[in-house]
Amino acid sequence: MKASELRNMSAEQLTATLKELKAELFNLRFQHAINQLENPMRIQTVKKDIARVNTALSALEK
Repeated sequence: MKASELRNMSAEQLTATLKELKAELFNLRFQHAINQLENPMRIQTVKKDIARVNTALSALEK
């Protein structure tokens, strides 16, 4: 997910995206714990996407 895409979203869309990403991260961590995760780099990618969404949300608040 690119930062330019996030800047064009509304606060409600960003909040929904954040919720989805956090749920995905939870599932990825669970899969990693029971050794069923095929792509461990996906965890890092999702964490960075969460940070991008949080940054976009804080920019909207200003």
